[in-house]
Amino acid sequence: MPAPSPTLETERLILRVPEPQDFEPWAAFAADPDVQEFIGGVLERPVAWRTMCGMAGAWLIRGFSVFSVIEKSSGRWVGRVGPWQPEGWPGTEVGWGLARETWGKGYATEAATAAIDWAFDTLGWTEVIHTIEEANVNSAKVAQRLGSTILRQTVLPAPLNVAVDVWGQSREQWLARKGR
Repeated sequence: MPAPSPTLETERLILRVPEPQDFEPWAAFAADPDVQEFIGGVLERPVAWRTMCGMAGAWLIRGFSVFSVIEKSSGRWVGRVGPWQPEGWPGTEVGWGLARETWGKGYATEAATAAIDWAFDTLGWTEVIHTIEEANVNSAKVAQRLGSTILRQTVLPAPLNVAVDVWGQSREQWLARKGR
């Protein structure tokens, strides 16, 4: 059974299933302490490889996972954004992680909007969450721009074991906000 291969496009970005050529920028992303501060910590190359392959493999196993985010103007890999629900996760998440040099450009909100639309329209999700540590002010701002609010608190499953705020919204709230 071949893995699904959806491609989403926004004004400035292409979201597609991770591909082998994504590894070098993915490894650099995984090695950046600022980028990794709130998403599990710095990863060595072999662990970054296994993480990328695990996320790519989830496309085959679950039918969804994070997308590689490609900047249209340059063709470069700038991060990973999309639906995510590993075993034991507290809900149906659309998360984001972008290379530091792209912060402040609105890419997280732009890509997450496309991914949320896809999760609701294609996957049939009824709720989208974002698990965000309280100190991660920048991601909280993205969640707010997406129309999410804090729904509850939880601790992420091992090996993370991190207390997070669970931001989110229902499909109905999302559609009403978008006027659909």
